Amino acid sequence: MPDENSVMHRVMQHLPWSDFERLVTERGTDDDERGFRSKDHLVAMLHAQFAGAMSLREVVTQQQSHAAHLYHLGVRPAARSTLAEANRGRTSELFADLFRLMVSRLRRGQRRGLAETTYLIDATVVALPARTAGWARFSATTCGAKVHVVYDAEDGRPIYAAVTAANVNDITAAHDMPIQAGATYVFDLGYYDYLWWARLDAAQCRIVTRLKSNTRLDVIEEQPVPPGSSILSDRIGFLPLRQAGRRDNPMGDAVREVRVRNDAGTVLRILSNDLDAPAQEIADLYKRRWAIELFFRWVKQTLRIKRFLGTSENAVRIQIATALIAFLLLRLAQATQTAITSPLAFARLVRSNLMHRRSLDALLRPPDPPSRANANQLVLL
Repeated sequence: MPDENSVMHRVMQHLPWSDFERLVTERGTDDDERGFRSKDHLVAMLHAQFAGAMSLREVVTQQQSHAAHLYHLGVRPAARSTLAEANRGRTSELFADLFRLMVSRLRRGQRRGLAETTYLIDATVVALPARTAGWARFSATTCGAKVHVVYDAEDGRPIYAAVTAANVNDITAAHDMPIQAGATYVFDLGYYDYLWWARLDAAQCRIVTRLKSNTRLDVIEEQPVPPGSSILSDRIGFLPLRQAGRRDNPMGDAVREVRVRNDAGTVLRILSNDLDAPAQEIADLYKRRWAIELFFRWVKQTLRIKRFLGTSENAVRIQIATALIAFLLLRLAQATQTAITSPLAFARLVRSNLMHRRSLDALLRPPDPPSRANANQLVLL
């Protein structure tokens, strides 16, 4: 079997290489290259994600031990100092561009109506070493970055991501997020901002979020609730006309409050600008936020995003971008086979067979026994 049929090669064949080379030309990231091209850099960082490497030295050692396989991928192993320098100096925007390009191509193939589109918005904090540069320091001893994500609940993947220092408020980052007119957006109290809600409402988006416990609602209508359900009340009313500092509230249209008791017994005030959908549908939409929490946990634990290979802002941004690209590649590769349905099991099998020459639908089967000639060679050794 030819070397190019390694598991890593099969996963990475879903990368749009021609588009990546175009991005490299546009960004000029190879103009001053000294033997370590952008493609070499991307493959090294993706190798780190797939293999779960915990240090630059581990990445380099693994690549050098599989130099022949990398040759058939069209790349060369990196030296530790070269990879460290590339993480510091090659712009992270190249990798962010690639992530955005892959997302846009996937979205074009969805063929799904906006009424069926549900986007979950949230952010997660990743701790950084104390020696990290000042951009991520928010106390004398603590450093961190925050990854802000819009997650497609139907397709189970991110469609937008931005990285900031951990002390940047969620709603500050949300104002830079693109808005898909007509879609449903579900988010939590970190995005409590009437002006941003009004922007979504003006774009004909459905909003599902939480009301603070002390927010007044001027009720104009009480609606019946399903008997025996977790829905406690369903009311339509208006938010306060004035905000702090006596500013006018831009969210002037009627809204809906659905009070629901969750599995832990806590009563939640769920707000929506959808006045017509069943109350249970609104409650169920808010409950779907759990999917983005699972995504964050999966990326941190499976792709080891909790451990960074560089401390500069550029290196951190590169690693987060390549982790998201690796996530998309794993999902695309998993879709080409039917034997492994669990994303976590598939990722683990890819990791343990990364440089083996196996098809993806054979990852669950034990490896073939060595041929008689190879067995004789092993005995002689």
